[in-house]
Amino acid sequence: MAYDVKVDVSPIYELLSSFMLYTTRKWINNLDIGREWIHDIQLSLSEEARQAFAEAADYPFGDYDLLFALALERDSTMQINGYLEDLSHGNADALLARMLPHVPGTTLEDAQRIQKYYAPLLNIWYNNYFQGIEEQYAVMMEEDAMEKKDLLEKMDPEPLVEFASGGLVLDQQLPVKHIILVPSIHFRPVNTYCFYEEVLLIQYPIDIPEADEEEPPICLLRLTQALSKPERLQLLRYLANEPKSMQEMIRDTNESRAQLHHELMILRSAGMLRVHLTDRSTEKFSIRPDGVSELQMFLESYIRI
Repeated sequence: MAYDVKVDVSPIYELLSSFMLYTTRKWINNLDIGREWIHDIQLSLSEEARQAFAEAADYPFGDYDLLFALALERDSTMQINGYLEDLSHGNADALLARMLPHVPGTTLEDAQRIQKYYAPLLNIWYNNYFQGIEEQYAVMMEEDAMEKKDLLEKMDPEPLVEFASGGLVLDQQLPVKHIILVPSIHFRPVNTYCFYEEVLLIQYPIDIPEADEEEPPICLLRLTQALSKPERLQLLRYLANEPKSMQEMIRDTNESRAQLHHELMILRSAGMLRVHLTDRSTEKFSIRPDGVSELQMFLESYIRI
C-alpha cells in the first residue's frame, strides 16, 4: 500500500465534531465528555434551539461526510466564520463542486439541503457553545499537530497512523492514496474515520493536561475500568493471536453482536485494541501490545514506584 500522510488542523473540524456529537448522541457513553456534557448544553440553549437540534437528529448521517468534505476543501486561511458564511450564503453549485471530488454522486439538491438545514444550526452552535472554547482548543490542537508533523519526518506512514490513532491498522488492499490526520478533543478517547474517494480522514484523540495531578489520570481509569470484567480479559486473550472479525467473534464466543460491540468499544477506548480496516465496511480486531505496556507505565507513574 502506497499512501501519503498529511496532518491537517482547524477549529472547523472540531466545530463539526462537537455539533455532530450533540445532535446525534453517537458514542457519547464511551467518550470522556459523557452525558453530563449533553445535559449542560441543554440548559444553555433556548427551547426553540433544543427543538431544532432534536429534529436534526433524524437527518441522514451521511450529511456529515459532506460537511467534513467542505472542511477538507477549504482555503488554507479559512476560519470558522468564513466556513459558516460560505455555508450560509455561498453559491450551491460552488459548494457542490467542492463536495464531488470526495463524495461522487452528490447532487445539487444535496448541497442545497446542507445549506438550508445545517447552516442555521451550525451558526447557533457556534454562537452558543463553540465560540467560548475555540481559542483554548485551537491552541491544544495546533500543538499536537506540530508534534505529529515532526514525526512525519521520522516515522513511516503505517506506524505513524497506528501511533496517532491509538491502534488503527490499514489493510494493504484499501483503495486509499491519501491519509488526513486531524487532531480531535471532543471525540476523546476514540478515533473516527471517514472514507472519501481515495482519501481516508482520521480524527484522532489528543492528550490534554490533567486538571488535578493528585487524581488518577483518565487514561489510567479507562484501562483499569476496561479490565475490571473477566469477560473483557477473556476477550483480550482470545484476540491475542490474530485479528478476528465480528462474525468470527460471534461464532467463537457465543456472545451477541450488541454485547460484543459494547465490550469492544470499551477496550478500544482504553487503547487495548488494534482495529484493522480491511475494506471500507469491514473491521477486524486484535490486541494492541502498546496498550498493555501503557497500563504498567501509567500505574507506576501515578503511584510513584
